[in-house]
Parts: sequence; structure tokens; C-alpha cells
Amino acid sequence: MNTPELLPLSPLWDAGWYRFAGRQPSPNFGPRPAHATINLIVLHSISLPPGQYGGKEVEQLFTNQLDWDQHPYFKSIQGMQVSAHFFIRRQGELQQFVSTLDRAWHAGVSSYRGRSNCNDHSIGIELEGIEGGLFDDRQYETLASLSAAILQHQPIADIVGHEHIARGRKTDPGSGFDWARLQRSLGLPNRFLPEGLGAIS
Repeated sequence: MNTPELLPLSPLWDAGWYRFAGRQPSPNFGPRPAHATINLIVLHSISLPPGQYGGKEVEQLFTNQLDWDQHPYFKSIQGMQVSAHFFIRRQGELQQFVSTLDRAWHAGVSSYRGRSNCNDHSIGIELEGIEGGLFDDRQYETLASLSAAILQHQPIADIVGHEHIARGRKTDPGSGFDWARLQRSLGLPNRFLPEGLGAIS
């Protein structure tokens, strides 16, 4: 009996692109500073229009294809050029827009633990949702597996929300995000999370 040849497993990462994410390259990125250490994950929430899920508007925003006349809210963000490395839909589907080796435009004016310009050294992950709202179980599952893969690939020291690096300016992902759940799924000590949110001693 012939034994089938085993094919080698594909690597999880290819030049900063994650194997298990759909790829939608965004033009909104740039190089990281020389010798930048990628040691921060920043979590966001987004939906377009706010509170409406399942459409293509977020992907269109990140790829500069959003029709500003499609909805009255879009006029308030018209001309904005932004991106994140990853976007996790309500049902857990994962899309990637920028290689993790490059600098996505997600954090804006920001600072954490004495380091400013968090885009320089962070990976941005957007969750489909609203600030303060709850997130789907499938999103947590995808976020946990993605975060674990990033932790194995980069020297991540902190996982924070946009609200923690842009205090007074941003409030996402907000009170509806379960930090303890993410922490437990990754088995991380409290020092990886913003102060006061850790649940593992």
C-alpha cells in the first residue's frame, strides 16, 4: 500500500501577512522607524455606519474606496485615510490590510508607558462593534488565536485598548470588552494588560 506524501505545513506568517486572514491590502501604511520593536497590540472597535454590521464599509474605508455620499455619517469622516493591520467581523471572520512589519495608521496621537507615536511600534486590531457594546463569542475566539500567533512572532509586552493610549480622545473598545476573558484565553499575567484590568495574579 502506498503511503501518501505529507506536505510541509505553511508558515503562519509570510512577510508579516497572517496565513489565516483574508488579505485586502490598504494603501494607508508606511515604514516603521528603523530598529522599531513591535511590542504593543492595540484593540479598537469600529462599525460603519456606527452600530450597523455586516457591510463592506469598513473594508472600503481602509482601502480608500468608501463612497462618502452613501450615508450622512460618512460626511463627518470624509477624506480620512486610515487603516489597521487586522479587522475581526462579528462572526469571527478575519481580514488583514497591512503587513505587521509595516506601520498601519490606526492609533493617531497616542502615548503609552512613556512612548509616543504608538503606530510606530504597535499592531492594530479592529473589532466590528461599537464603543461600550458587547462583542461576539466568535470575535473573542479569533482574537485569541490571532493574538497568540502575534505573541509567538513578536516581543509583545502590552495589550491595550485605543482608550488607553489616547485618553480623553478615544473610548474604544470600551466597557463592553471583556479583558479578563482575553487574558485567560492567552494565559497572560496582569502586567500585559492596562493597570486595573488584569484578573490573573
